[in-house]
Amino acid sequence: MMLWASMSYMLRCADGSFYIGSATGEDSSKRVDEHNAGAYPGYTYSRRPVVLVWSEYFDRITDGIPAERQLKGGSRAKKEALIRSDWEAVSQSARRRGGMPRSKK
Repeated sequence: MMLWASMSYMLRCADGSFYIGSATGEDSSKRVDEHNAGAYPGYTYSRRPVVLVWSEYFDRITDGIPAERQLKGGSRAKKEALIRSDWEAVSQSARRRGGMPRSKK
């Protein structure tokens, strides 16, 4: 069985929402162009144009799919922290969703 390379990616849609997806290969520009052309009649179709704000390459598609699922379940704050590469905030977001109380301000 051959395991294909893949990428997970996040798009910011024209309405400010995020779309999380994955694709085989490592060329994110082709995939973004397809979303902007309306090639997919799903979530992004009525929210164009879209802009790639984050992507990660995986050697195996079996590694990329769980990453996509984890991102889809994450909060908006976690997604925004990931876009900024703010690893501390990403980590804190993950802990809070797991039942840790928020820190008091």
